[in-house]
Amino acid sequence: MKMDLRNIFGLFQHGNVSAKSHIKNLIEVASADGEFNEQEFYLLKEIARRNNISDKQLEEIRCHPEAIVFICPTDDREKFYQLYDLVHMMTVDDFIHPEEILLCSVFATRFGYPNALVNEIITTIQLNIENGSGYDEAMKRVYFIMGR
Repeated sequence: MKMDLRNIFGLFQHGNVSAKSHIKNLIEVASADGEFNEQEFYLLKEIARRNNISDKQLEEIRCHPEAIVFICPTDDREKFYQLYDLVHMMTVDDFIHPEEILLCSVFATRFGYPNALVNEIITTIQLNIENGSGYDEAMKRVYFIMGR
């Protein structure tokens, strides 16, 4: 199937919107404990760059989060990557606030992860991050928990 320029542009726009939603979600987690520190900001900038979000766009999202609507990723891999990033943001400053855990749980549920397994999934991702495992290794462990 051949894709015309409008379809390609539409995919790019959706990806950018989804990426902005992800950045907004990360900012929410980083701010949940009432403090947005240097480690969290550095990780946010790294994830923004990986998602083709410019510094200017990042600043716009930080200043006007209400302008960004929540977009749930549709691809299972993208859902996992976003949840991994959210958990990473929660743990990057070595202090986990209960509100950060709650937000990660809410996002996991919104992404379609089973309620009964959300805490175990988040803990598994957290332990993988602490052990230096990347996305793929953590994903294998989470999928094992989910029976996939």
